[in-house]
Amino acid sequence: MTNSALAEQFFLQIAIILLVCRGVGILARRMGQPQVVAEMIAGVCMGPSLLGLFFPELQKAIFPWDKLTRDTQSYLYPVSQLGLALYMFIVGMEFRLDIVRSQWRSAVAVSLAGMISPFVLGAGLGWYFHNYTSLFPEGSSVWGSSVFLGASMCITAFPMLARIIHFKGLNGTRMGTVAIGAGAMDDACAWCLLAVVLSSLEKSPSAAIRSIGGGILLVIFISLVIRPALLRIQKWLISDDSLTEPGLVVCLALMSLSAFATDRLGLHAVFGGFLMGTAIPRGIMAHQVTKRVEPMTVALLLPMFFTFSGLNTRIGLLNTLDGWIMSLAVLAVAMLGKGVSCWLAARATGIPNREALGIGILMNARGLMELIIINIGREKGLISDELFAMLVIMAIITTLMASPIFDRLVGPAKSSD
Repeated sequence: MTNSALAEQFFLQIAIILLVCRGVGILARRMGQPQVVAEMIAGVCMGPSLLGLFFPELQKAIFPWDKLTRDTQSYLYPVSQLGLALYMFIVGMEFRLDIVRSQWRSAVAVSLAGMISPFVLGAGLGWYFHNYTSLFPEGSSVWGSSVFLGASMCITAFPMLARIIHFKGLNGTRMGTVAIGAGAMDDACAWCLLAVVLSSLEKSPSAAIRSIGGGILLVIFISLVIRPALLRIQKWLISDDSLTEPGLVVCLALMSLSAFATDRLGLHAVFGGFLMGTAIPRGIMAHQVTKRVEPMTVALLLPMFFTFSGLNTRIGLLNTLDGWIMSLAVLAVAMLGKGVSCWLAARATGIPNREALGIGILMNARGLMELIIINIGREKGLISDELFAMLVIMAIITTLMASPIFDRLVGPAKSSD
């Protein structure tokens, strides 16, 4: 495929992806679901699980898989990663560090409960799957399989959680901030566990040490060097109460460098984007960057990731009763380990039952981050296509459940102290 033909194909894909995501989004909103949930479903629908199942020739024509030249993934992947990093950059700028500090005890307790319980249950399920099924590839270690599935269960839909919180009007509330603070800590630890698993594949403990140690050093550098520097120079980046073009370029360049650093460390670009977002001075600077970057990111770039994941999902592989029973087991472990334990942890730290329920429901959504970690697992040969499909189903169902169960048990957002 020539470069010109590749560009033509890409533009056609963009148009189809955006129209399908928006169409599914209209239906999703009528059922009380945010647009991001619609994009997850639309991504799977455009892959081999639905479009490829009923209209294989059409699906292949839109999303060709020509290994002799270049396939769809070769250009959808980097675009999807840019969308993720930019979105997490926006989430970081909206992150309320002051409320996290005031609610640190609850956030840490919920985070620990949301890591330990699902990890133990997930690792146990991984041990069973490894020893008694073929869901892990031949030659994989029982230790690596157990840790990977445990880490997958620890994941919270961090970017998706932020969008659901915004959709529900929970920005700045105790419930929303404790949930996103705990989600951030959970996902960081899950990525550290993934780094340990990947390093074991390379038989190099230094890879895990580099990932974890480098991540800590990057947090310190951004907090103690980048953030103070931006506070000092922001007066030169703002003119007439508006961020200048050079100011926007500086912010985007810093975001890109931070995403590059975390990706190079094995922690994924989304964390680099988020970390740099927390360093952008609040007020005019953060508001202007968000205003300019968010529309294109949300409307254009994020749907690319969901389509990318959907192209790798083949739900049709689950064609036996045992396969669906194991899928239900994955779903049950995910819900029990994450949602219930986070609710109990929030209650134990004095949060009222209504807000604690809301936190547990929000933390149980897996969505975007689950798709990221299992895509990596599939790419590295850690899991089979069958287990990949099971985990995609779990991610979609737990995310679909979040909004209606939240509305039913918690109701509309109320201001918290």
